[in-house]
Amino acid sequence: MQIADPSVTQTASELELIRQHLNLTGATVLELGCGKAQLTRAIAESFAVNIIIATEVDHLQHAANLASEHPACIEFRAGGAQAIDLPDQSVDVVFMFKSLHHVPLELMPQVFQEIARVLKTQGSLWISEPIYAGAFNEVLRLFHDEQQVRAAAFQHTQQAIETGLLQLNQQIFFNAATHFADFAEFEQRIIGVTHTQHLLSPELYAQVKAAFNQHLGADGAYFSNPQRVDHLQKAA
Repeated sequence: MQIADPSVTQTASELELIRQHLNLTGATVLELGCGKAQLTRAIAESFAVNIIIATEVDHLQHAANLASEHPACIEFRAGGAQAIDLPDQSVDVVFMFKSLHHVPLELMPQVFQEIARVLKTQGSLWISEPIYAGAFNEVLRLFHDEQQVRAAAFQHTQQAIETGLLQLNQQIFFNAATHFADFAEFEQRIIGVTHTQHLLSPELYAQVKAAFNQHLGADGAYFSNPQRVDHLQKAA
């Protein structure tokens, strides 16, 4: 396994990659750490899944998800990945979209144990993680440096494979396009997230804004963010 592949040039959306590599028809899907559930809704609308159980530990965001309009096949639940309230071998696919590195380090082994428990034989675990590189990362790390937690998430994924808990199907490297109309949108979407409290001093705020504005053009700021998917499976 490798944590990054700087030679990759393809740009793709997560939805395109899922369509290429997974069969979700009739699937029972579990998403751990769904956030605002944009991808949850997109999957529900794009694939003939049976059900998507989408969990979130941020109670403010969970309440907003419950109150939102969403497809009937989505079931929002509060809870962490270290204690999944589902029976053994009940899930076909588990998704973690940029959520594994948010798990407290001491809980990561338990998270993989829980995922392996609820996955059916030959079930898939799709872990999508940002790579610590790129222009967007250079802005983000000024106030929220994730280098260590992203590396730890990768190491725990490797351990789950090395111990035989899960097996590696494939790794997929790609670039994801991100657009912000202006710094106000960046502040609302990134600095103002409810799952993490970002307290920026006036000096740091000005530094972050200046770094962001270097990428701002007449039609907003565009970033090409390197990403990695670790596609694991539960062995027979």
